[in-house]
Amino acid sequence: MSLQEDLTSVQRRLDDLMRCVGRLDEHVGDSLDMRRVRADAGHLRESLALLQDAAPAAAGRQTVEMVTIPDAPYDRGLWADAEDEGLGSPHRHAP
Repeated sequence: MSLQEDLTSVQRRLDDLMRCVGRLDEHVGDSLDMRRVRADAGHLRESLALLQDAAPAAAGRQTVEMVTIPDAPYDRGLWADAEDEGLGSPHRHAP
């Protein structure tokens, strides 16, 4: 299945869960455990909404091309004028 089909399937099942929680709430009443179940179901709904909002961006994201780094040593000339971090320039005194 595609990502969109999976999200739609989860949304349908979550809607079923919310209906079942509502019916259960009628039977059990307002208890601590029932409030936890309602809160958890609400968190699932919010999390799925966030995931659905992020899914199009993730689906459209392009893959990053791997860059191979050769094992050969770097040219020492690349570092000729560089300062050592925290030590300062080799021609000056370190603080």
